[in-house]
Amino acid sequence: MNEPAALRIDNLRKTFDKPVLRDLCLTIPPGQLYALLGPNGAGKTTTLRLVTGLLHADGGTVEIFGHNIARDPLAAKAVTAWLPDEPMIYDKLSPAEYLAFVAGLWRMDPAEAAAEAERLLRWLDLWDERDTRCEGFSRGMKQKVALAGALIHHPRLLILDEPLTGLDATMARSVKDALRAQVDAGATVIITTHILEVAERLADRIGIIAGGRLLAEGTLADLRALAGPGEATLEDTFIRLTSGAGVAG
Repeated sequence: MNEPAALRIDNLRKTFDKPVLRDLCLTIPPGQLYALLGPNGAGKTTTLRLVTGLLHADGGTVEIFGHNIARDPLAAKAVTAWLPDEPMIYDKLSPAEYLAFVAGLWRMDPAEAAAEAERLLRWLDLWDERDTRCEGFSRGMKQKVALAGALIHHPRLLILDEPLTGLDATMARSVKDALRAQVDAGATVIITTHILEVAERLADRIGIIAGGRLLAEGTLADLRALAGPGEATLEDTFIRLTSGAGVAG
């Protein structure tokens, strides 16, 4: 029996003051790093918030590994982790305390949680700061603490909105390596980013949305073919595909 898609979106619709998503359809198989790209206002963040259950859709369906987010939200969220563009952690806690808190929310066995916390903190070069309050951390360090919190319960689907914004080159490289390692270990990772070079280098597949609809999807080679001859970079391809497509607001 085939494994269900990591994420399946069918005819997803959302309107605020005006339509933001217009019958968006998207399927992402397991075990990929998928980059969702689009101009400002294209509907990327709205899509991710609908997928994670932070917003309710006006129509359409979202399934995560076969679990419908509207009908079975607990099962869908149990295999999902979400990192917004601003790291959301408790500044008065240390990394070790924060991970213990998150593990408790997931009802993890304390011994297993402690072992996994140590592994993540060492892996993300945070072990020496494990007992330091997060309030004095740089944005990059807070991002890594938030990433550790997202990973502690072994999510099958990891969703990140602009994970590299504001990070220096060293921190960005560390986060990129961590994301690639998650995919290599069998997880599915979805990111949005305005840094097209990141998508070009990291992503197995790329989706481009504008005006609340999926314009194009595939590997970089697939997108180049759609954009026409002579397009060498993802930036060139992106501009050609989105030119005149408009935004959703």
